[in-house]
Amino acid sequence: METGKSPPAAVSECATNISFRKEDDLHAYEQMVLIRRFEERAGQMYGEGLIAGFCHLYIGQEAVVVGMQMAIEKGDQVITAYRDHGHMLALGVDPNIVMGELTGREAGISHGKGGSMHMFAPELGFYGGHGIVGAQVSIGTGLAFANRYRGNDRVCLTYFGDGAANQGQVYESFNMAKIWDLPVVYVIENNRYGMGTSIERASATTDLSQRGASFNIPGEQVDAMDVRAVYEAGKRAVERARDGGGPYILEMLTYRYRGHSMSDPAKYRSRDEVQKMKTENDPIDRVMARLLNDWRVGQEELKAIDKRIKATVLSAVDFAVSSPEPDPAELYTHVYA
Repeated sequence: METGKSPPAAVSECATNISFRKEDDLHAYEQMVLIRRFEERAGQMYGEGLIAGFCHLYIGQEAVVVGMQMAIEKGDQVITAYRDHGHMLALGVDPNIVMGELTGREAGISHGKGGSMHMFAPELGFYGGHGIVGAQVSIGTGLAFANRYRGNDRVCLTYFGDGAANQGQVYESFNMAKIWDLPVVYVIENNRYGMGTSIERASATTDLSQRGASFNIPGEQVDAMDVRAVYEAGKRAVERARDGGGPYILEMLTYRYRGHSMSDPAKYRSRDEVQKMKTENDPIDRVMARLLNDWRVGQEELKAIDKRIKATVLSAVDFAVSSPEPDPAELYTHVYA
């Protein structure tokens, strides 16, 4: 058991506060609060038996997907692992159909067949939600290859975690991406722990931003508890890829407050460690402080945003639980493409 250790301090090698305006901080705040409240409610619904199977919550990591989503353009692609609810919401998917999918309803984004881990919205450039650790990295690299082959200027964001960073297909993908200088940004969401194991115990080298060095792929570590730092690093990496600079690695130093999944009691770390991160480095609190102190946004305006988001999440719950389940005949559809 690993208790009493504070997580390593986040390192950021990118300049912040370069181009963020008041409306950008407000947008980031709203998006992060939406993901936080949605995920908190999803956790409650799992405990009530309304969500079955596996369920991996994004609480604490909200700044990563919100900042990166602000850094890309319409037509760019996103692919991630099984901790995908936040990515769906940041893409602008209706919370109703995300919650509908979590509860296995016909109205869900994958018609109730994918559940928590397998959501797709290719019309929005989102290619999943993948349950096999590291499998999405090779698919994301393939999407980038398709962009290169077609001669368009699209970029693929390929997310994976610190645990997946040790998978073999990741390095096969790195090699391919560099050979052809593919327009892909690898976003490593390093939340410090895999399923019950800290990165210090599972990885021979813990600076994951340098995992592409042998392939001549540059990378950097980012303070991913700060949405501005994420945005600035993401913007530079995406523009570099779009301009033909090839693959780039962004190691997002973040932290998950909950267990790896709902079945993980997270006894491998102390309560004090989690509480320290919540009180000193919460990504939502950091944006809130800027809104209050730098932009002079009033408390009442923030309370109104919070109230509206809570109503949105409750509406999504009502929509999901009142929606019908798929017809049993749907078991035999979409088996093969």
